[in-house]
Amino acid sequence: MASSVRKAVFPVAGLGTRFLPATKAQPKEMLPIVDKPIIQYGVEEAVASGADNIILVTGRGKSAIEDHFDVSVELETFLESRGKTSLLAEIRRLSTLINFAYVRQREPLGLGHAVLVTKTLVNDEPFAVILADDVIDADPPGLRQMIDVFDRVGGPVLAVERVPDDRVSSYGIVDFDPGEQMGDGVWRVRDLVEKPRREQAPSNLAIIGRYVLTPDIFSALEATAADRTGEIQLTNGLRRLLRERPIYAYEVKGVRHDTGNKLGFLRAVVYFALRRRDLAGPFADYLKSLDLDSLVEAHKTVASSE
Repeated sequence: MASSVRKAVFPVAGLGTRFLPATKAQPKEMLPIVDKPIIQYGVEEAVASGADNIILVTGRGKSAIEDHFDVSVELETFLESRGKTSLLAEIRRLSTLINFAYVRQREPLGLGHAVLVTKTLVNDEPFAVILADDVIDADPPGLRQMIDVFDRVGGPVLAVERVPDDRVSSYGIVDFDPGEQMGDGVWRVRDLVEKPRREQAPSNLAIIGRYVLTPDIFSALEATAADRTGEIQLTNGLRRLLRERPIYAYEVKGVRHDTGNKLGFLRAVVYFALRRRDLAGPFADYLKSLDLDSLVEAHKTVASSE
């Protein structure tokens, strides 16, 4: 599929502390949702959206991600010798999906910094940023929807989702003029506010883990000061860029799962298991067989006694 956006950046240098001890020796992005690691969902979305170059921003302990998308001669030989042709085809497909490049973020200096270290690899062309934690089930793919909007409006596009008022402080929030709608679910951004208090939030449109950006974001990030935590925030870089050019927000049509927290991860596992032909029936039967009220009460009793 021809696309105006050919490169997708995946910042994957985080430590994944919310999932310790599971992430002590493996990247959070490699935790499986049914039988595919989290990051593979995002990579497949990028490929289906027309991107043919993936840039992974990695850190220490992330070699498993590189290995996952690399050729595994030993595994392929084993599967071939056992006649496991369907598994062999899937494994080979992974290593031929796309072109991969890797760049190291040596210190955890924020999402803005993670994007900035890709400057040389991205070069002077539009590109996508995908946060793998946000797994989006959509048709057409969420990123493809955004690229279509980008082609129409000619400027950076941020994926947004309406969140409950009590959740706005967990997100970057878009301030927009309701009168400046640029099409179905597309808004011209007036300002961006990073994790505002509930009473100070300009809207409930929260920025989620998809961006289509133009290369002038790099100069904006270079001019952006670190915040009080010492990190360069992408939201602050976008605010600076907003002084120079319009930026747009787009409500992606699809189902998003935030797998960066345990509850969101569990929801994603159930959701995608129920979408599998080989699992949906028996798994649904199992869920129906559970006496959920009794299980919850039993666990409450155990928790209160600890």
